[in-house]
Amino acid sequence: MLLAEVAQATRRLADAGVPSPRFDAEELAAYVHGVKRGALHTVGDADFDARYWEAIARREAREPLQHITGRAFFRYLELQVGPGVFVPRPETESVVGWAIDAVRAMDVVEPVVVDLCSGSGAIALAIAQEVPRSTVHAVELSDDALVWTRKNADGSRVTVHAGDALGALPELDGQVDLVISNPPYIPLTEWEYVAPEARDHDPRMALFSGEDGLDTIRGIERTAHRLLRPGGLVVIEHADTQGGQVPWIFSEEAGWADAADHPDLNNRPRFATARRAMP
Repeated sequence: MLLAEVAQATRRLADAGVPSPRFDAEELAAYVHGVKRGALHTVGDADFDARYWEAIARREAREPLQHITGRAFFRYLELQVGPGVFVPRPETESVVGWAIDAVRAMDVVEPVVVDLCSGSGAIALAIAQEVPRSTVHAVELSDDALVWTRKNADGSRVTVHAGDALGALPELDGQVDLVISNPPYIPLTEWEYVAPEARDHDPRMALFSGEDGLDTIRGIERTAHRLLRPGGLVVIEHADTQGGQVPWIFSEEAGWADAADHPDLNNRPRFATARRAMP
């Protein structure tokens, strides 16, 4: 019975324009029935929970899947998320993967990493987990988002700081090995084109950044230059339509070297990196 219900739910979600209807229908069934997605066939007819249709109706109305289940998966992590915090996206995993490889390749025993605009803490926690000798700081401005940052960081090695990325952590000036951020980068002019899951449920502060979407990135360029040691790296996510624009912000004139764009898994420009120039 459950698999038949999942098939019906998949059709409903597809008709509502949900981008991944089958996955979401299965994930909600697994969540409601307390099993893994691969074990849905083990749920007997008598065990079907009618709350499944309540969950489907919420997703049909384009409420984010992660708000309904209260969890988001990111690399090897399961995070708590909900209203007030940006839901981490799969495309950010490749950004973090590049950063982790770069930190591991550094000739530094205990690297210092700063995650600006941390939100759920996904980036900071992934780096702390996968680079065990790192010291990781997460900076978040929004009080609503900080509730989730702190929940997820509880018991971890990540130190959470309340504050603006643009003035963050002056005590670490010149000592940081890697600065990373998934900042707001959507131009205000594109509001109407944003998917309803993001536009209606993610915090506006986490999405939009000025007329061209690059205001926060320009500010982070200055913060990163202040925080990084000479030779340290900055890694910053951007929209796939901003390829070529962001590396120009990290110019040689501003004290940077090796500024470059990198593609995501769909071969679209997704993040920029640069190295603080040696004196």
